[in-house]
Amino acid sequence: MNKGRLEAFSDGVIAIIITIMVLEIKVPEHGETLASLKPLIPKFISYVLSFIYVGIYWNNHHHLLHAVKKVNGSMLWANLNFLFWLSLFPVAAGWMGEHHFALWPVVVYGAVLLLAAVSYTLLVIVIKRTEGQHSLVVHAIGNDAKGKFSLLFYIGGIALSFINPWIGVALYFIVACIWFIPDKRIENAMREQGLIDNER
Repeated sequence: MNKGRLEAFSDGVIAIIITIMVLEIKVPEHGETLASLKPLIPKFISYVLSFIYVGIYWNNHHHLLHAVKKVNGSMLWANLNFLFWLSLFPVAAGWMGEHHFALWPVVVYGAVLLLAAVSYTLLVIVIKRTEGQHSLVVHAIGNDAKGKFSLLFYIGGIALSFINPWIGVALYFIVACIWFIPDKRIENAMREQGLIDNER
């Protein structure tokens, strides 16, 4: 199968997710001063954090699919599973921002982050199996210690939210910071194999 449709569909879904997230921030009906924007601060913080996460996933997903040579049914379903959990970001982020980072919204947001990360990991596993043990993806990602470390942080964030929700938010933010610098593993592996220009 051609991977072009998979990439185009995924990009379209991610673009829609970002659009829906920003629509959760409603313009104040009354008030023309900066003070009227104050109630929007929690929603804006939630949106920024979620936008960063979606951006990180889009970036890494782009690199991942760039290294793929063939697509099969298992990969399509694994990708749909990943997009499903990503599509819940607007709901989870909106609820968390609307209720000013209260306990259960923060816990649910963390659960969505965790399940999105698990689904992305499953997608990588399916791609590794499809591409074979000597593939570029296997060479580049290896045992994915960074991904496993992130899963532990999400679980810790969910658990510690029951002590104080802001601890959970802080841990989610730390994971976003860890991944904010684009993951160069696949790009570097492609450069080593001469598949892309060294000057890029």
